[in-house]
Amino acid sequence: MKKRKRRKMTLHRKRQITGYIFILPLILGFFMFLVNPLVESLQMSFSNVKLQPGQGGFVLEPVGFANYEQALAVDPEFNRLIVEEITQMLIDVPSILIFSFLIAILLNQAFKGRGLVRAIFFLPVILSSGVIVGLDAENQLLQEMGEIVQAEDTSTSITGYLETILGANDTNSMMGQYMAIIFDVINHIYDIAIASGIQIIIFLTALQSISASTFEAAKIEGCDAWACFWKITLPMVSPMILVNFIYTVVDFFVKSDSEVMTKITDAMMADLNYGFSSAMAWIYFAIIIVILGVCTAIISKKVFYYE
Repeated sequence: MKKRKRRKMTLHRKRQITGYIFILPLILGFFMFLVNPLVESLQMSFSNVKLQPGQGGFVLEPVGFANYEQALAVDPEFNRLIVEEITQMLIDVPSILIFSFLIAILLNQAFKGRGLVRAIFFLPVILSSGVIVGLDAENQLLQEMGEIVQAEDTSTSITGYLETILGANDTNSMMGQYMAIIFDVINHIYDIAIASGIQIIIFLTALQSISASTFEAAKIEGCDAWACFWKITLPMVSPMILVNFIYTVVDFFVKSDSEVMTKITDAMMADLNYGFSSAMAWIYFAIIIVILGVCTAIISKKVFYYE
């Protein structure tokens, strides 16, 4: 009887298995710690939650879509905050991606002290961690300084003068709208730099994975630096652009100073309205999923995968 030959595992299959092994802790953690809270929050969003401190639990009274109707049709702030958050996302996410990509290109060049400069650009990731942000928020001095700065008229700042001179305050004209977007980016340069640490590392890793022989062959064929960027660098890095886009969008929507997240937290912790806060959270989650799905479908069509 002939023995059946075992099929050799292909390199692609080996890479797939390796990937699954790396994400196995995440999958196990999701099913062990997140599935149950997700189901309970979904149930709460369709219920009126009554706490029972003496019995150590709560009672759910089904109310249908009442909590969702309150969030979308009754509450005066939720819709406005959602629109403002999406509008700001349309400005911040492209700015963060462009900034981090340009910085990664600069850090990929050979120069003295490159390791130190890379560490400096990664510091914002540590400084913007949840603990540091929490300490910042509780620092009374910083709060008072922030109130003083906010109390100042924007026309006294340099950007305020430039906005007046260049007509950025005239939002009725097309030029005014473009200038308003530009000045909004300028005013958020610090926030953009703080939010770009992880993206810079991912882009830098992608740039270093491109073989130097590819650029040498292109130069022999007569390609200049500009042509190499558009024909080699950008296509080879495009998968990481998609990864960074997804990460940046999620990071933007769940950041600690998000007004939508603050409203959801206040409804849960301050008002003890768990049903209403759960409904707002699920609406917010659905909006994020739709934005990610649509944008990912569009961007993925332009992504180049090198085998």
